[in-house]
Amino acid sequence: MLEKINVQNILFLDIETVPQTYDYNSVDETTKLLFEAKTKSQKTELKSYEEIYHERSGILAEFGKIICISVGYVRLDSLGVPTMRIKSFYHDDEETLLNQFKKMLEEHFSSPNHVLCGHNAKEFDFPYICRRMLINGIKIPSILNLAGKKPWEINHLDTMEMWKFGDYKAYTSLSLLCHVFKIPTPKDDISGADVARVYYEEHDLERIKKYCEKDVIALIQLFNKLIGNNLILDENIQTV
Repeated sequence: MLEKINVQNILFLDIETVPQTYDYNSVDETTKLLFEAKTKSQKTELKSYEEIYHERSGILAEFGKIICISVGYVRLDSLGVPTMRIKSFYHDDEETLLNQFKKMLEEHFSSPNHVLCGHNAKEFDFPYICRRMLINGIKIPSILNLAGKKPWEINHLDTMEMWKFGDYKAYTSLSLLCHVFKIPTPKDDISGADVARVYYEEHDLERIKKYCEKDVIALIQLFNKLIGNNLILDENIQTV
């Protein structure tokens, strides 16, 4: 499949999510009961539902929300030199963000040749976006919608899946693969565990956006390594 894909038709993406309500004590009783029912297998004598909520609610589409979607794509000049371009959709209002992202997909990445790519995206990013779109009353764009499609009609790539080579025993993080392939990852600020705190306590969405964009840059560089290409030079990475 990969040899038939033009890299210029791939949209690489990553999302950042947070709990819909930061303080567990402020969550309404019905939501609390439903959260506890969903996560009861994780409850132990040493771990309360409040702790589970702070750890897990942001990554569960029923209890979290998307605050940033960063995307990247590659363009080749007349000599075949690649340039990476990065763009972000970020907003306190999730519906606004999702509609902006959907508009870009429908205007620029809606042909049968276009492909979406992320890291662990088939398990997380893609379904999370679809679920949050439905919750916000937004029709899912064709490139994301799996309904009625045969496996070979689904234009989704996942760098974690590419690395597994059919081995489904373990999760391998983007950070680990970047380390293995010696891909520079300037994680000099926050980590994923900090996103909710930075959003709710520091109100710094711009900082989260920059963090998300670094992951997309790392994702594209990893994809290049996985298909045997060279890394894209720093001077050829642009934010648009």
